Amino acid sequence: MLIKNEASIQVQFFISIVVTIAGFYFEISNTEWMIQIFAIGLVMTAEGLNTASEEIANFVHPDFHNKIGYIKDVAAGAVFFAAIAAMVIAGIIYFPKFGWI
Repeated sequence: MLIKNEASIQVQFFISIVVTIAGFYFEISNTEWMIQIFAIGLVMTAEGLNTASEEIANFVHPDFHNKIGYIKDVAAGAVFFAAIAAMVIAGIIYFPKFGWI
């Protein structure tokens, strides 16, 4: 349901497919696979929790409210931090494969 209805998770899902294909192409190690899968799971989980918190906030208070806006911003910030961590992990795994490090 989440992947079907939420554009942001669709983008994250597409990226996860791309890095999974890259993992097979570059034959990353078992440790790299574990870390990559953890990073994908972290981002998808954060995105799912963000969507859930936004839906709950909208249900509780459908009109604009500063505190509801703050809650949504904090949840979105958590997704941002998870995505940054995942990008750093991807860089550590894949930059050497391209000869960039």
